[in-house]
Amino acid sequence: MVKALAHFVVIVAMFLVLTRIIPGFYVPNWGTAILAALLFGILNSTLGLILKILTFPLILVTFGLFYFVVNALMLLLVAWIIPTFSINGFLPALLAAIVLAAVNTIWNMATAKAKD
Repeated sequence: MVKALAHFVVIVAMFLVLTRIIPGFYVPNWGTAILAALLFGILNSTLGLILKILTFPLILVTFGLFYFVVNALMLLLVAWIIPTFSINGFLPALLAAIVLAAVNTIWNMATAKAKD
């Protein structure tokens, strides 16, 4: 539970960092970042999972690159639902999806338990 909460805090912080490094990606404050990260997690685990299953052949053909497109679409959907969170175009959403995937990979590697 603590690991999941810490991971959530990292994602919230990344939303705020992405605001600084990606033009067109805007999260005004911590409250919006928390709401956006929560909604992104919910949408990604429900609708995102369905989209990833439906687009699995395309994900295979593109060697997994279409996975980023699905996550970018989820980010755009979150930005559409939350009025104070904005992403201006597909490219900022795609860059944010790539950065979030990299952060998740680093997080998983850092918190993985060693196999005996």
